Amino acid sequence: QVQLVEAGGGLVQAGGSLRLSCTASGRTVTSLGMGWFRQAPGKEREFVAGIVRGGDNAWYADSVKGRFTISRDNAKNTVYLQMSSLQPEDTAVYYCAATNILTGAYTYWGQGTQVTVSS
Repeated sequence: QVQLVEAGGGLVQAGGSLRLSCTASGRTVTSLGMGWFRQAPGKEREFVAGIVRGGDNAWYADSVKGRFTISRDNAKNTVYLQMSSLQPEDTAVYYCAATNILTGAYTYWGQGTQVTVSS
């Protein structure tokens, strides 16, 4: 079993930056893909960014490409999301997720951290 705990959310002005972190416990996540999702009020949860287990390949939603960067430190069992040029539409609860080693589906989820961008 994997437990994920996010940190780093908060209130920031438009154009600002934040870095989210997600630390795993229970088992190592070095063999798992990791990702970030977000859910804004009244909207479905959406994919933001994903990274392979080795950290050498990542992909992004079009809405954040060029502004957000996902990375991981397997020695610390931690994945990060560096967010820059934040806009009010980035306001959401951000969730960290880890994949199932057999299916590759995002199976393990954190509790979420709130990011609010003011205009």
